[in-house]
Amino acid sequence: MMTKQAGVTVIVIPQPTVNGPLHIGHLSGPYLAADIASRAARARGDRVLTLAGLDIHPNYVLTKAENLGVDVDEMVAGFRTQITTAFDLAGIGYDAFLDPEDAQFQRAVTGMLTELVAAGALTMREVTLYACADCGRTMHHSYVVGKCPICGSGANGLSCEPCGGFTSAELLIDASCARCGGGLRPMTATVPILPLEDYRSHLVQEWQQADLPGRVRAALAHYLRAPLPDYPVAYPTNWGIEGEGPLAGLRVDFPAELGLSYLYGPAQVLNPAADSLAERVEAWREVDGVWHFNGIDNTFYFGILYPAILAAAGVRRPLLRGATVNELYLLDGQKFSTSRNHALWADEFLAQEDPELVRLYLSWDRPDRYESDFTREAYHAFCDYVRPLLAGSRPAGGLPAELAPAELERAARALQLSGFDSALATRCLLNALTAGAGAGSAPLAALTGRS
Repeated sequence: MMTKQAGVTVIVIPQPTVNGPLHIGHLSGPYLAADIASRAARARGDRVLTLAGLDIHPNYVLTKAENLGVDVDEMVAGFRTQITTAFDLAGIGYDAFLDPEDAQFQRAVTGMLTELVAAGALTMREVTLYACADCGRTMHHSYVVGKCPICGSGANGLSCEPCGGFTSAELLIDASCARCGGGLRPMTATVPILPLEDYRSHLVQEWQQADLPGRVRAALAHYLRAPLPDYPVAYPTNWGIEGEGPLAGLRVDFPAELGLSYLYGPAQVLNPAADSLAERVEAWREVDGVWHFNGIDNTFYFGILYPAILAAAGVRRPLLRGATVNELYLLDGQKFSTSRNHALWADEFLAQEDPELVRLYLSWDRPDRYESDFTREAYHAFCDYVRPLLAGSRPAGGLPAELAPAELERAARALQLSGFDSALATRCLLNALTAGAGAGSAPLAALTGRS
């Protein structure tokens, strides 16, 4: 008797935006984690299809080029090279690479949107949008800033970094133009709308069956109480894939482009001949689930928009199996900053260091539960400690003292009620004890029962 072939698990590595190179904070987050998870799944014999690519059409790419006074295409080409070089040096693998500059990719995105409009899944509707009263730009994504309507933090017209909620010019409090500071004036435009509220029952099924961290569930909980927005999937604006047919004169909304790319990429691997929406949906019959690796600020998109786009296209089964998210990775106690040149660029760092040790250290120090902190002293101590282990010998002495504080902090974090993991806490504590630290620590008292 022949056994049924197992279904495919799609693992999504988020496409880095080409407004700068990757730094090691990015690597420590979703990029290495997704690659490691993919490699481990293949070693177990699972069928895995890993997506990677580039994100070229957020309007802050154009903004970055304008601020630098450079040609946007030349800037994109330079950052593309740095990003793909970092992928290669770090050993980040993938089965499909989603390239928004590829003509076939662009035809597929506009073609699928046109089919969705023709099928009535997207409705062309006259809506009120906003333009800057001074410079005239359409106020969306990075062109508009204000306060998050959910938590009150500063945000742009995309998502809120602290809470993960959806933000837009229509929702932001005290919104203004991010480019010139001008106020907003209403304007009408006919755009394709995806009515997310129509997919509420499907989305709730997705959330109920998925393995989601507490912070992701907290962000999604807002939408259990509040209406889901009508989402424009194209805008009258100056950056992005140009629409055609009913979308002529508009540019595709880049998160909608990403959502469609997640339909397109696996379909092209599973059935390279697929050339229509229906054929791509049919190819997805082999898919058993999707795992997203991302930052918490993208919760609205991987938890709501992307599953709704798949459902609107005809992939009706709830396929979100889970998400792995990360917090910020700090550099010497401060947030990575391109403007202050406070960063370690991944392509340069990997070219100078042993990529195996870089992967191991960034995994050991990963900001999975909290904002962990990269220091050069700890990194070099880790390399000196681990290098002999990789060569098959034992280093002299125990864990270096420079690594003990990070082990003790991870032990303490692992004993919190959310994400409780006493096995991890014990391993971290024992490592710290070999370095002569942790004798009077709270983790030791909790784990041993000492008073």
